[in-house]
Amino acid sequence: MRAVEYKIYGAPPVNEREIMRYAGAHSPTQSDLQLLSSVLAELEGHLTFRTARAVVECEELTAMLGERSRTLERYLEPCRAVVLMAATVGLELDRLILKHSRLSPSRALMLQAVGAERVESLCDALEADIRIEHGRCAPRISCGYGDIPLTLQRALVRELELGRRLGISLSEGMLMTPSKSVTAIVGILKD
Repeated sequence: MRAVEYKIYGAPPVNEREIMRYAGAHSPTQSDLQLLSSVLAELEGHLTFRTARAVVECEELTAMLGERSRTLERYLEPCRAVVLMAATVGLELDRLILKHSRLSPSRALMLQAVGAERVESLCDALEADIRIEHGRCAPRISCGYGDIPLTLQRALVRELELGRRLGISLSEGMLMTPSKSVTAIVGILKD
């Protein structure tokens, strides 16, 4: 059994500009900003910022994949090991998105955008911790990037015990629940 570290973070700083980009509001109106403010207030205390990570050897990751990926081979070339990582902001956001998709589609869209920004900000915080601990690292990549198959997520969910520890599950189509969850790989570069 590999050592997996689980950590709960505090809420990272909110990047309103990034939220508006996810919402498709490149020149946000006052109405957009008011909606964002209302959505952020509604979400206060309802998001969890939970992560998991484990260090594995590059060969171990390749074995987990079970098939060839030229993208992953190129990514791993300068690495001595990798960190498998996962992050989620929890299931409550999915419930609110579903509720508002019937009541207020614009609010549901803003909830989606906030969720995307929140989970990416959480990934950035986790990646920063990985860099502090391991030094120089390659940027994170995820399943589905290049020719890295989405099926690798099964191995990440299993190896990090995401179902039991973070409540993350996969559908047959490799979609994660909660929807605002991320799995990724961070390469630890050779000295």
